[in-house]
Amino acid sequence: MATAPKTTKKKETRAPESAASEAPVYSMDGKKAGSIALPGSVFNAPWRSDLVHQVTTALAANRRQNRAHTKDRAEVAGGGRKPWKQKGTGQARHGSTRSPLWRHGGVTFGPRAERDYSEKTSRKMRAGALASVLSRKARDGELILVDKLAFAAPKTSAAKAFLAALAEGAGAPPLAAKKSNAALIALASYDANAVKSFRNLGSVATEEVRNLNPLAVLTHRYLIIAQPEAAFAALAGRVTKK
Repeated sequence: MATAPKTTKKKETRAPESAASEAPVYSMDGKKAGSIALPGSVFNAPWRSDLVHQVTTALAANRRQNRAHTKDRAEVAGGGRKPWKQKGTGQARHGSTRSPLWRHGGVTFGPRAERDYSEKTSRKMRAGALASVLSRKARDGELILVDKLAFAAPKTSAAKAFLAALAEGAGAPPLAAKKSNAALIALASYDANAVKSFRNLGSVATEEVRNLNPLAVLTHRYLIIAQPEAAFAALAGRVTKK
């Protein structure tokens, strides 16, 4: 009896979700001040979890400070002479009290400060991971653009008022309510008044756009970019640099 030939279903492929081509720009009082086009090279990259994991792990390892250190038998004090003569005492033979067998002796195979935990990643890997993380933030609605950040003087109260207004205007309540890692504010250039205004807030961190990295962006819920035109130009130069 002849059997019908097996038919194979064609596997459907889903195109990667693209980020919005435009994003609103808010003022410091939380009101919408306009919109700006998001450059595709920065905010339309696919999500690459393997690359992001490798780069963020390497960044965390490079920041690791090796403080644990134990002394071996050559570094501990004392033990310059033989504890007792080799034979005739009825005790085991010992040549020094620095031996790991003795109390206050050296440590065998203990942690050493010479250990290097750093990992190497290429510039192309770091650029690809940064573009992937920025694109994910844009797709998830966790990218907030501000036309400018201008503080007349360093004031924490002014920074709190700005966050509260922006949270209400952008529809992001965690921005003002989250107690830690609420937002990373990326400045187009260093601004002492802005940095000092936010530094007493444990939920917010500031960084220059030229120093952004995937680990810092992923650590915080929202990414706030000030002066988006200048910031996008700097980011495009970073992610497209070979």
